[in-house]
Amino acid sequence: RVWQEASALRNAGYQVSIICPMGKGYEKEFEEIDGIAIYRHPLPLEGDGPKGYLLEYSSALWSELKLSLKIFKERGFDVIQACNPPDDIFVIGLFYKLFAGKKFIFDHHDINPELYIAKFGRKDFFYYLMVLLEKLTFKVADCSIATNESYRGIALKRGGMNGKHVTVVRSGPCLTRLQNVPPNPAWKNGRSHLVGYVGVMGKQEGIDHLLEAARILVYEMDRNDIQFVLVGAGTELDEMKGLCTRLALDDYVTFTGRIPDRPMLEALCTADVCVNPDIANEMNDKSTMNKIMEYMALGKPIVQYDLTEGRFSAQEASLYARSNDPRDMAENIAYLLDRPEERRSMGAFGRKRVMEELHWGIEAPKYLGVYEKILGIAHSA
Repeated sequence: RVWQEASALRNAGYQVSIICPMGKGYEKEFEEIDGIAIYRHPLPLEGDGPKGYLLEYSSALWSELKLSLKIFKERGFDVIQACNPPDDIFVIGLFYKLFAGKKFIFDHHDINPELYIAKFGRKDFFYYLMVLLEKLTFKVADCSIATNESYRGIALKRGGMNGKHVTVVRSGPCLTRLQNVPPNPAWKNGRSHLVGYVGVMGKQEGIDHLLEAARILVYEMDRNDIQFVLVGAGTELDEMKGLCTRLALDDYVTFTGRIPDRPMLEALCTADVCVNPDIANEMNDKSTMNKIMEYMALGKPIVQYDLTEGRFSAQEASLYARSNDPRDMAENIAYLLDRPEERRSMGAFGRKRVMEELHWGIEAPKYLGVYEKILGIAHSA
């Protein structure tokens, strides 16, 4: 989403600078890609637990402030756009609003109070700190960009923002990136069917539910004709690999970790069914998951739990299992694998919906409109 936004601004004639953390394969402190300046900072660790996140985010905020001062001196800027998590970057936005008269846009990617509950299952000091930081972020923001109507509702109700300052810009897939490539039967590991997943490996993503559904399919439904490929990384990756071994599924499940686009697309294009096992909770119910629309862009039928925004995105491109019921998920996967015509029909519906309603090319003008409004630029036809 961030790269698509930055590219849209560049294409519209803006000078764009990005501040972000370093990652595997992206260790350069500075580089320019396609005319966009990228400044990176190291992280001491990847947070796992409230204190770990506090250390990670505090370190990142300090690094981001230093890099923002560097950009301010060397390149200059008129607007700071911050995406979350965490909800502490408003501190930098407030600094520049007060001392340099700059504008601050909040690009609302995650609802952190609900994310905290999803990760830790409790409302304690850190939960209420998340609520406070979110409220302060909305208060400082000149305008907010919401990824869906559920997030817009939070900006209005919990954030107290005026509706005219909140714009919905959905995270549509980029059609030049998500293109079908020839399937590779090697992903199936000699089996007839492939079930694909791409996304983060975190607690709220429900990878344990997907593995339990795989166990039911293989050992209770005697479906030894199905291979699973799970693409992505995260704090729970090693734990999920361990769970896979304990469930005796190592021969049926391929964990790829984070991989480049080409093999990722190859795996998904080989898949017969794609899954979104996100746990049914308040956070996931209100959040739009990019992987759903990526599956749809590739014409893949989906199985997921019945969540508000997930159903809005996929509609007839998905079957909806009972909330947090891996057995029902397994039964829905088996149902689709045995019905190729229904799979083709669902995949075609999803791709048509993305092509006509949900891709980034439709959302980009809305996004640019936020900048035109905040900077007082007359809209160009």
